[in-house]
Amino acid sequence: MFNEAGAVLIRPMSHEDWPEVRAIFTEGIETGQATFEAAAPEWEQFNGSRLPDHRFVAVASGRVVGWTAVSAVSTRPAYAGVVEHSVYVAGSARGRGVGSLLLQALAASTEEHGIWTIQSSIFPENQASIRFHQANGFTIVGRRVRIARMSAGPLAGQWRDTLLLERRSLRV
Repeated sequence: MFNEAGAVLIRPMSHEDWPEVRAIFTEGIETGQATFEAAAPEWEQFNGSRLPDHRFVAVASGRVVGWTAVSAVSTRPAYAGVVEHSVYVAGSARGRGVGSLLLQALAASTEEHGIWTIQSSIFPENQASIRFHQANGFTIVGRRVRIARMSAGPLAGQWRDTLLLERRSLRV
């Protein structure tokens, strides 16, 4: 999937990327450890719920191998600088630094627009994601106990905890 140089291009996400982005999203959902979502949304729902200036894809050998995007956590003006992010990497590209490149692009983009906090909720069982986020400047700030139930898959109906992680900008 990577070319001989291992080159990965990070660029803004476009509507044309959606089929590959959605496939990677679905792959993550199917693990049961990435999200409470039961299925990837349609483009219109995704597009309407993510901030347009902060969506990126990682491309290797002409294929999308990862993506990141953010949503506002509140419409209240006091929280204008706080967003929640998602980052997904195709199984075939994990462990190659793709996620870190995506988070670096996301951090630069959000800081340029005055965003001071990127947060994420991660299942405590997803130790790989927790370690990855911590290696990229996120800290665990709390645990939300039985915050929601799984709606599909083998864990349907099961209450789950999440850890709240955040990355605070040193520039904004």
